[in-house]
Formats: sequence, structure tokens, C-alpha cells
Amino acid sequence: MTDSVTRFSNRAENYALHRPGYPAGVIATLKSDCGLTPASVIADIGSGTGILAELFLKNGNSVFAVEPNAAMRLIAERLLKRAQKFVSIDATAESTTLETGSVDFIAAAQAFHWFDRDKARIEFARILKPGGWVVLIWNERRLDSTVFLRQYESLLLRYGTDYGKVRHENVTGEIADFFFPQTFQLKTLENAQHFNFESLRGRLLSSSYTPDAGHPSFEPMLRELEEIFDANQKNGIVSFEYETRVYYGHLFGAQ
Repeated sequence: MTDSVTRFSNRAENYALHRPGYPAGVIATLKSDCGLTPASVIADIGSGTGILAELFLKNGNSVFAVEPNAAMRLIAERLLKRAQKFVSIDATAESTTLETGSVDFIAAAQAFHWFDRDKARIEFARILKPGGWVVLIWNERRLDSTVFLRQYESLLLRYGTDYGKVRHENVTGEIADFFFPQTFQLKTLENAQHFNFESLRGRLLSSSYTPDAGHPSFEPMLRELEEIFDANQKNGIVSFEYETRVYYGHLFGAQ
């Protein structure tokens, strides 16, 4: 598998422009169930282009955004440069460089499946304050709720370079192991994105498992994408439906 740190380097602009945000219900859930307040200090691990960090910043939180990929990190720094409580850090989930016992929440959105889970768990336990929370978040695209989504999934299965290997759903069973011997809670929220063709193209190309320009499959993939779009668009728009899954709990026993 391509190095998880570098595989998004040439996808960063499309990622920032065309990946979905996270619903306000994420913040509401953490407030009601975990005691999140504007004073809570957040470590956003694998923070990418700052999509999740922005949600916490709007809640008034201080956010340490830990991202090892330079292209992604620089975009976040550009987009969030006016946020006084945003701190960008060139580091990894396994070695964050944050101080011991310094954060109330560790959040990882669309990122946990790239971590060395054993090493990350030890590091998370180190940087969390007593009673702190770990929050793992994914926007999971529905695969078959509409004809368009079924056809889009079929396109990925045909053209994706390692789609079957890197799907984040592959690590769902490891979440329980990560929190063990503690348990975790799961909140599922509705989310959606709406695309014209150009933004749909950008969304496709933001995925690390799609062929690059110059690959023999690149142009055929885009032609088929346009055919799928044309067959399913209504007033020039197609939609992705997501279930935003928020897993949250405490860590205990990491050495």
C-alpha cells in the first residue's frame, strides 16, 4: 500500500474543495454526552485540510491540528490562518509532539484507518487529560440507496487502484479493540453533498484510490463518470448521501 502519509499529496486541493463537512450534530452530541464546552482543548489527529478543525473552532475551541502531509497541512494553514485558536503541527498520530495530559478531546475524522493503532493508542493515552475522550468520525457514503450511488460505487470498484483494501469500513471491527477494556458509544447522523459535474469530478479525484492523470484508466474513468452524471442528474445536480458515524469513549490501560 502506498505510504499513508504521502498518498494524498496530489489530492489536497480537491480534498479541501470537494470533501463533505460534518453535521452540527457532531458538536451537539459531544456537548450532551461528553461535556464538550468552548474551553475544551482539542487534538485533531490526521487533521488534513482542516475540515473538522473548523467545526471545533466555530464552537470556540482551541485546536491542535496534527497532520504529517505537507500539502494537506499547508492548505489548512491557509484556510484557517485567521483562527487565533488554531495551531498547526507537523507530526503523526503515533508521535504527536503534544505535552502529556494536555488535551480534553482527541478527534480523528476520516483518518483512524491510516494509523498504527497500537502506537496511536499509547500516544493518545499519554496526551489526554484524565477523563478525556477519543472521538473517531467518518462520513460513510451510502452505496446503494439510489441508482446514482450504486453506479458510482460500481465505477470505484472497476477503476479504483486499491479501493477494496483501503476502505475505512475495513477497520470498523478494530474500533472495539482500540477502546478495550472500555466500551464506546456510536451516534449516527445524516449528511449529504450536492454536486454539479465539475464538483463531482473533484470529489472523485480527491480519493487516494483513483487513478492519476496519465494512468491508462484515468480518461475512461472520467468518461464513465460523466455518463453516470448525465443519466442521473436532476437540474444539473446529483447527490451523495452519507451516514456520519461518531464513535466516542475513554481509553484505559494503554501503557
